[in-house]
Amino acid sequence: MLDNFPFYLILIFAIVLIMMIADKIKVAYPILLIIAGLIISLIPGIPNITIDPEFIFLIFLPPLLYEAAWTISWKELWHWRRIILSFAFVVVFLTALSVALVANYFIPGFGLALGFLLGGIVSPPDAVSAGAILKFVKVPRAISSILQGESLLNDASSLIIFRFALVAVSTTQFIFAKAAINFSWMVVSGIVVGLLIGWIFMKLHKYLPTDANMDVALTLVMPYIVYLAAEEMHSSGVLAVVTAGLYLSHNRHSFLTSASRVRGYNV
Repeated sequence: MLDNFPFYLILIFAIVLIMMIADKIKVAYPILLIIAGLIISLIPGIPNITIDPEFIFLIFLPPLLYEAAWTISWKELWHWRRIILSFAFVVVFLTALSVALVANYFIPGFGLALGFLLGGIVSPPDAVSAGAILKFVKVPRAISSILQGESLLNDASSLIIFRFALVAVSTTQFIFAKAAINFSWMVVSGIVVGLLIGWIFMKLHKYLPTDANMDVALTLVMPYIVYLAAEEMHSSGVLAVVTAGLYLSHNRHSFLTSASRVRGYNV
């Protein structure tokens, strides 16, 4: 870590520079970051960077999903709920199934369980990237709302597919009835956990003598608590964070002052 610290500083500077260039030429920054990352990886002598996947899930995923849930319109999400839910669950499952069948057919020794494992990884588009790219693409408001809403929920369905496929690979067996029960538990309990903890935090904001700085601190802590609580119950931490974010975003005018909202958006 300390040996590569100067390299990490250079990467941070490069990321900021690329985002400024993207803003200048009006291109979605995730696209330029991906291209730059691929180019940097091809430079000889570049240090290898290894990151624990669990560290990424815990540190970065909750706040990114929470912020994305705050930026989407609840009215639009509810209006297009049928299409969004079908895209987030049915289409993701069909995509994972297609990947599994193609991988099983073309790659020797690649079974269906491994295929579903791969499908669970590649099937969902990223919620943050979708929102960033749509800012630079002129599409109808309905399509934008559907894509952003779907990208919020598809992480949950893909992670569920990934977990079940991982169990099938490690145990060489897959029990459909048990998987269906676990799937239902993960979805329902994830939503319940998100609503419950979101309601508790809303009451804390309302009745505690907080100021704008304290409200921002609570907002930063909130997604981590929701995610960890849901994961401890073996439910969907992704769905829990998204649910809490949507619930609090919908009620933000009832418990946050204008100063807290402005400062929170800036942070």
